[in-house]
Amino acid sequence: MAGLAGQHVAPSPDLFAEMVAGTSLCMFVTGAYEDGLPLVWVNDAFTAKTGLTAGVAAPPPVPGRASLGPLEHVLVEPSDAALAAPALASGEGGTFTMQCLRADGATYWSHVTFTPRRDVLGTVTHFLGTSVDVSAYVDERSAQLQTLAVERRQRADLDLIAQTTELLGDLEYPYALRDIAELLRSVVPWAAFYLNDDGLLHADGIDMAAPPGGRGRRHARYVGGSDADPLDPAPSAHGARETVDAVQDLLDGLVDGPVLLRLDVEYAPYSASGWLRRDLVRRVLDETGVRPGSVVVHAVGGRRQVLGLLVTWNGDEAGAGATTASVLSEPDDVRTVVEVVARRAGTAIDNARLYAREHHLAEALQRAMLPEQADVTGLDVWTYYAPNAEHAQVGGDWYDVLDIDGSTVGLVIGDVVGHDVEAAAAMGQLRSVVRSYAYELTTPSVVLDRVDMLVQGMRIPRSASLVYATLRRRAPEESDVPGEVSADESWDMEYTRAGHLPPLLLRGGTVRQLDGGGGSLVGFGFVERRTTTEVLYPGDVLLFYTDGLIERRDRSLKVGLEALVETSARITARDAAGVGEELLSRLADAPEDDVAIVVVRLPDPVADATTPSLSPRSRRWLLPSEPASIGRARHAVLRSCQAWGLPESASAELVVSELVANGVLHGWGHISLRLFDTGDGLRIEVEDANPAPPVTTDGHPNRVGGFGMQIVERLADWGWRPAGSGKLVWAKIK
Repeated sequence: MAGLAGQHVAPSPDLFAEMVAGTSLCMFVTGAYEDGLPLVWVNDAFTAKTGLTAGVAAPPPVPGRASLGPLEHVLVEPSDAALAAPALASGEGGTFTMQCLRADGATYWSHVTFTPRRDVLGTVTHFLGTSVDVSAYVDERSAQLQTLAVERRQRADLDLIAQTTELLGDLEYPYALRDIAELLRSVVPWAAFYLNDDGLLHADGIDMAAPPGGRGRRHARYVGGSDADPLDPAPSAHGARETVDAVQDLLDGLVDGPVLLRLDVEYAPYSASGWLRRDLVRRVLDETGVRPGSVVVHAVGGRRQVLGLLVTWNGDEAGAGATTASVLSEPDDVRTVVEVVARRAGTAIDNARLYAREHHLAEALQRAMLPEQADVTGLDVWTYYAPNAEHAQVGGDWYDVLDIDGSTVGLVIGDVVGHDVEAAAAMGQLRSVVRSYAYELTTPSVVLDRVDMLVQGMRIPRSASLVYATLRRRAPEESDVPGEVSADESWDMEYTRAGHLPPLLLRGGTVRQLDGGGGSLVGFGFVERRTTTEVLYPGDVLLFYTDGLIERRDRSLKVGLEALVETSARITARDAAGVGEELLSRLADAPEDDVAIVVVRLPDPVADATTPSLSPRSRRWLLPSEPASIGRARHAVLRSCQAWGLPESASAELVVSELVANGVLHGWGHISLRLFDTGDGLRIEVEDANPAPPVTTDGHPNRVGGFGMQIVERLADWGWRPAGSGKLVWAKIK
């Protein structure tokens, strides 16, 4: 036996036949393909598995279809024969996965391998077949594929929802809802949004001007009758009319939805269901070429009520006999995605309209409360207010220039804590109170004492700081001393402060803080306030401001005040607007808070005529939309041309008068006026909130006027461009 170690001894044919017959592997031998693959031998395992024995007859052949002979008995799908037949016919054999029948009638998956046997001439005379049960593998693979498909579908759904959220994040994009509906067409054949704004309307985007609640005009509810709808493009084949307005029930919140809207029946002519059916039939037919049979309608809900509808079509055609059960039995994942998109769209629409409403309210408050500067004889006054855009154009800063009588001027600047609508409302109340007492009383400290008392009783929720000052022209007196400043060229100033930053007095290149008359914030005055006096002379400049001019995140208020004093000492302008422009250009190019400034300068005819001005060659004003602003604009141009030494003052005065007049007559909101010395002429820019461009006309028929832009065209080159929500008109004096 030791001598036989390592030698290979071929088994005898009897031993091989015994082992093959007794193996648990299903094996069989067939004849040639041309002979019909007759079963000439099977082992016990194959018979036990399939119930087939050697010599079993093949089922009757089906014309035009490939056959595997007797093996057809075990195929669940006879069409599987087409997979193996070409390889067997060519004599190549191969391995094929087939679903087979067990002897007990159960099914299983099998890997069937056909190995050809050839004679000495190379002709295939037999096939040796083996069958391996791979049901467990196929089931596991199928489960993995299903899981993978679910995961892919979930990722696609999450991606769709993410894209929807991104589209809804841009409130000003006019086609957000249209693009979302197109995204949904990856899970449903067709989708569209309808918003209930003055009745149902197909919506591509969010109408920001609609009310926040979204409810517009209600459609009529059907109360009876059977007249056919004359506007119906597809009358019911059954001649029946639906008496339940499911769409209106959804809009009214009586049902949660979704609801089925069948499009092959009639509805009342002016009902929500009837209108929606007419629009959908036309729209889906135009876009897909198919007349829809029914749609599923989901509610697009806001905080308090339904804002509109999200309509999806499942692809059925009219006349298919769809039922509520069949249409609403859409896959759970599809229905979930559509409902999530509808909810997010509703929230976004509600938020967008609520934001728009608050923004319009803030703008209305800002327009109503922005101070109106009075023109004061004998004083050069420039005022400016720049709200921080991050705060929705509304805040608590304010100023007033009050022409109390012919010889007394009231100056107020204040700041209410906060940058919201409540701060603006508190500012408006406080401004009215100060104005009332300013016209009644004369001494600043007495005015603020009265304001304290009233504010405490009104319970204004926000604290505020302010400076109130009065300027009185000195009574004229005769003087025999040559060169002495006469009394009628100087002014007496009285002021008091309520927790506000001190005004600055600029005189002869020096700057002094007027820090007298200090006291607590408005509404916290428990001690009698004090009044401080100053005498102002020609050439003096008073600067009133709020903390937005100097406050920055990277420095303290004290450091900012020091920077303001240093900057003010270097100012070379000889007019109030020039002083303000220098301050803004150096300190407030990018303000982090609202900025309010009042600059008052006592003109000095002698020094102004002999000393050159080196101030910035630009000026800006914010004017209320009222006729008095036309005169202020003319005055502003004259003073700027005088300060810059420009000779075109007469033409510039006429041009700016026409441009500002157009803004007052045809625009709305406040008017922004800017002047630029370009080196080769004067450029004028007037901006208002009306986006409509100016038009040159031949005058108004049968009435005076209408030649304004013709005058501008004769005197200047001009043009316009959109700016913000309105327009900017510019003119350059020729």
